[in-house]
Amino acid sequence: MKQSLFVLFLCLVLSCKQSGQNKSAQAMLQKGAAAPAKVEVSQKGNKYRLLVNGEEFYIKGAGLEFGNVPALAEHKANSFRTWRTENGQKSAKEVLDEAHKNGIMVTMGIEVGRERHGFDYNNEEMVRNQLNDIKKEILPLKDHPALLIWGIGNELNLHYKNPKVWDAVNDISKMIHAVDPNHPTTTSLAGLSQKEVDFIKERCPDLDILSVQMYGDLPNLPNLIKKFGWEGPYMVTEWGATGHWEVPTTAWGAPIEENSSVKANNYLKRYQGGIAADSLQCIGSYVFLWGNKQERTPTWYGIFLEDGKETESVDVMHYIWNGEWPSNRTPIIKDYTLDGKTAHDNVMLKEEGQYVAQIEVMDFENDTIVYDWEIMPESTDLKEGGDLEERPESVKGLIISQEENKVTFKSPTKGVYRLFVYASDGNNQAATANIPFMVE
Repeated sequence: MKQSLFVLFLCLVLSCKQSGQNKSAQAMLQKGAAAPAKVEVSQKGNKYRLLVNGEEFYIKGAGLEFGNVPALAEHKANSFRTWRTENGQKSAKEVLDEAHKNGIMVTMGIEVGRERHGFDYNNEEMVRNQLNDIKKEILPLKDHPALLIWGIGNELNLHYKNPKVWDAVNDISKMIHAVDPNHPTTTSLAGLSQKEVDFIKERCPDLDILSVQMYGDLPNLPNLIKKFGWEGPYMVTEWGATGHWEVPTTAWGAPIEENSSVKANNYLKRYQGGIAADSLQCIGSYVFLWGNKQERTPTWYGIFLEDGKETESVDVMHYIWNGEWPSNRTPIIKDYTLDGKTAHDNVMLKEEGQYVAQIEVMDFENDTIVYDWEIMPESTDLKEGGDLEERPESVKGLIISQEENKVTFKSPTKGVYRLFVYASDGNNQAATANIPFMVE
C-alpha cells in the first residue's frame, strides 16, 4: 500500500513538473495573490527570456478587449493584452481581476495620443498633461498580481510625421519605471521599418521590449529584425488574418476575405515562420483577435463570431499552445460558390433575379451542420488602424428557400453586397465565408 502511494505521489510530481508554463504561471499568480509579480527580461548570450518571479514565461497570448477570458484559460493561453486601461465596459482593475481569477497575466495597454487623431507632439503642455494623466492611470494598477507588461501606445507610427512621439514614449517609460520597478515597458509598431527601428534605438532607450504588429508578411519578421539591426528582445502583439490591405479586390474595389479555413491554415504557417522560428529574441506573441469586431466585415479579424462561436483559428491556437488539437474540431470549408462562381470571379447579379449559393463543408466528428445565411451591404464606414467601424445592417426578406448547404435568394436592389454563410456544428464552433457581389 505504501509503495502504491509512493508511486502515485511520484506520478503526480512528474505530472506537475511537465505541465508547462501555464500552470506555473497560475501557481505564481495564486501564491502571490496580494503582491505584484516581479517581471524582468533576462539575457544570456544572444538569447532573451521573460522571467516572472524568476521563472521563464514564454507568452502564449491573445489580444482582447471584451473577449472570453475563461475560454482563453481553457485553451491554455497564459496571457492577454489590452489596448487601453479603460475599455468602456470594464475598468482596468476588473480586467486584471478576471485575468487573475483565470490564472492569466496581462500586458496592459496605455492609450497614447496619435498624431493622425490630432495630437500635437510639438505642444509641450499637451505632452506634459498626457504624461501626468497616464501616471494617474497606472498608479492604482502597478501592484496587481496579474500585471505582466505595460504597453505604451498602439501603432503610434501609423501615418505620423513628428518623431517627437518617441521622446514622449520614452518619458512615459521612464516615469513608469520610476514608480513601478516590477514591470517592463514596450510600444507596439505597425509593421517594421529601418526608420522606426532607428528611432526606437535612438529616442526610446528606456523601453525594455520592442513590439511589432504584422499580418500577411509575418513569416518575414525574423529576417526584418536582423536586417534592420534590432538586437534586443521583441514580441508580436498583433498577428493573424491576412489584412484587408493585403488581399486581392473585386473589380469594384471590395477586398476579398479569406474563408475561416484558409485563415486557420495561414495562422499556423505564420506562427511557425514568424514567431516560433526565432527562439533567441522573440519572447512570445498575442494573436488578434480573441473576440469579435467589425473591421471591413464582422468576420475578418475576430477568431470568434458575433454570437460567441469559435472558428477554426481557435483550433489552431489550441494546437500552438498545447501541441495537440482540441478534442472536437471546427468544421472545415472545402468550397463555396454563388451562381457557380467564387469570390475571386467578380460576381455580378441582376436586380431581383433568383440565385443559388452552395457551400461544401467537412466535419471531423461528422456532427450535424446547421447553415445560416446573411446578405449585407458592403461597408462604407472604413477606418484605419483598427478604429471603430459601424457594422452594416443585414438586408432582410431575400431568402427564398434553404436546403441544408444550399440557399436560393432574390438579389437586392442595385449596389454592392456580400453573402455570408455560417456552418455550425452544435458544439459552439462554426466555419464562415462570404462572397462579395454587385447587383446591376
